[in-house]
Amino acid sequence: MDLPIWPHAGLPFHTGELAAQERAGKRERLAAVANRVIRGEMPEQHRTFFAQLPFLLVGAVGADGLPWATVLAGKPGFAHTPDARHLRIDALPMPGDPAQSALARGARIGLLGIELHTRRRNRMNGIVVERDEAGLTVEVEQSFGNCPRYIQLRDLSFAEPATAAAAWQGDALDDQAAAWLRGADTLFIATSHTTSEAEGAHTGGVDVSHRGGKPGFIRVDDDGTLTFPDFNGNNYFNTIGNLLANPRAGLVVPDFADGSLLHVGGRAEVVWDGAELTSFAGAERLVRLHVERVVRRPGVLPLRWQLREYSPVLEDTGAWPAP
Repeated sequence: MDLPIWPHAGLPFHTGELAAQERAGKRERLAAVANRVIRGEMPEQHRTFFAQLPFLLVGAVGADGLPWATVLAGKPGFAHTPDARHLRIDALPMPGDPAQSALARGARIGLLGIELHTRRRNRMNGIVVERDEAGLTVEVEQSFGNCPRYIQLRDLSFAEPATAAAAWQGDALDDQAAAWLRGADTLFIATSHTTSEAEGAHTGGVDVSHRGGKPGFIRVDDDGTLTFPDFNGNNYFNTIGNLLANPRAGLVVPDFADGSLLHVGGRAEVVWDGAELTSFAGAERLVRLHVERVVRRPGVLPLRWQLREYSPVLEDTGAWPAP
């Protein structure tokens, strides 16, 4: 059966993504395949994949202009597809989630479905066309797969959420947040851009993506900034391209052992070269985040994970030098 293709005129990339592809020497190769690998609807295998997931990563832009990444969870089947152009999500953000008001009708959002126990992941970006008391309906604008590199294998179990505790909020990292980040091996990053009239209405909006590394791959400096590597990936440059167009980002870092979430938002910059980059084996770029907001949400997910093994690809990456 033939897979769907990109149904619109032009490439499915905006000017920021194209600029990042050009700088990395990948633009010509991507132009030759983009209309076949990025689609305007979900292929059947993606529809089946989303329906078997117990959680989704979601990115959306809040009223403060910050993109926020968050997690929506439910029993498998809570995300399902009435047709190839729509994804229904029977879940909403809980109180204290910084993305709660961002997931409104008409909002552009990014979605990532990921299975940590198989390293499968697929992406979908679109528009919220309905929000009701039970959840969201998202109309597809972009649907595409991702490679399994840098994903740590984790086995999943279900649990009752911990007794609700108030979310902690601040405008800088406290000691607990800094320690959490220094020990992490996985983060998810939400970024966004504003589509120009010349680019048309189908080149994106918001994206949420996975980043993985050896524990300690997120460096927390004394000034409270975060720095982490951008390893070789699919070369679409969705995240990096968005940051070139709009240098704001939101991270969510799960505590896989107890279902807690740490959200960090701020202004980002891309480090393309220099001694700092070359000191980290395997990194092609670095992302530095100047923290503006922090939200810590204890025990909010009804999910727990146990580490099985780190990605074997990480053997070719280094460790952070001392700041």
